[in-house]
Amino acid sequence: MNVPFYIAKRYLFSKKSHNAINVISAISVCGVALATLALVCTLSVFNGFQDLVATFFTAFDPELKITATTGKVFNGQDKRIETLRQMPEVAVFSESLEENVMVQYKDRQAMATLKGVEDNFEELTAIDSILFGRGEFILHDEIVDYAVPGVELTSILGTGIRFLDPLEIYAPKRGAKVNLANPSSGFHTAKLHSSGLIFAVNQQKYDASYILTSLSFVRELFQYGTEVSSVELKLKPDANAGTVKSRIQQTLGSDFRVQDRYEQQADTFRIMEIEKLISYIFLTFILMIACFNVIGSLSMLIIDKRTDVVTLRNLGADDKLITRIFLLEGSMISFFGAVIGVVLGLALCFIQQSFGVISLGGGNSSGSFVVDAYPVSVHVWDIILIFFTVLVVGFISVWYPVRYLSRRLLE
Repeated sequence: MNVPFYIAKRYLFSKKSHNAINVISAISVCGVALATLALVCTLSVFNGFQDLVATFFTAFDPELKITATTGKVFNGQDKRIETLRQMPEVAVFSESLEENVMVQYKDRQAMATLKGVEDNFEELTAIDSILFGRGEFILHDEIVDYAVPGVELTSILGTGIRFLDPLEIYAPKRGAKVNLANPSSGFHTAKLHSSGLIFAVNQQKYDASYILTSLSFVRELFQYGTEVSSVELKLKPDANAGTVKSRIQQTLGSDFRVQDRYEQQADTFRIMEIEKLISYIFLTFILMIACFNVIGSLSMLIIDKRTDVVTLRNLGADDKLITRIFLLEGSMISFFGAVIGVVLGLALCFIQQSFGVISLGGGNSSGSFVVDAYPVSVHVWDIILIFFTVLVVGFISVWYPVRYLSRRLLE
């Protein structure tokens, strides 16, 4: 048997001559366990918010989006693009065109992003899940074109869900110079009627500026022919998105960019990852402070076990072996604290996931939040990272103090 490990285990669990050492050792384990529990719960809550935001994006953004690496638009009838229609993994192929416009309703004006989509947009995304109002998702008929605006934009313009007067759309003429004497001459104007529907993604980027309408309307307004700003794809259920994305990127070459849902919202998810990283670093510092209790426990244990050390030296033990005993003692305190903290953290996450004990505040009737309680999602790799972080920080925290104390106090 490993002699240092056996002795360290005996020291940890056996009763000491001074009861205070037992109390401090227990406090040390509890301190490490609480810091570990905080790490598990905090990172799991960040994962929960990230998964929650991802569900909103999937209701509006396509599974794969193809855009040009240079310029705003590209030819939708490019031969390389046309080959995508024939791919067996592609279930829905849809073109879209986005441009900035000024929208006016009665005496109110706002800048907006006009997104023209094809009639199969409803099949491309789960748009039905974020639509509100009474009516069908219709973008045009034989007579007029319809608008489906974001919920915040309708509030800014004061239109309501079903507006009676049409929206007036102002788009700058391509290549035209603005005449300061008559600025309106530099704009094309058109009208969009109410479809009786609005959408709410719960993200300001969309809700406060986007208007969905027909692709043909946007092309005519901006005098485009076959140009599109993106080609959007929905894959068949059995298709592997990563593999298909790589194949499409290879087919299209460097002139095009292929993005999945997370890459389409890279800025948002990058911010969330940075916040999660900062929280992890901050809580790791708290863990280091908790490990100071371990140092106090070990210093008292070293003093308490002086007679044992003398006996070990008489039996032939050197200073290196004695130092290893107390290093293992500190590592075991960190290990048991990590195990207890992870178990309690997982238990709390399960309770929160099942019952939503900790609410976001404001009460259920306020309607201020999308969910009533903090969302939680436990990721296995986070738990592994936390466990090894506790062990490494615990070992580093006690390594130098134990060597110093062993050398000075046991002389």
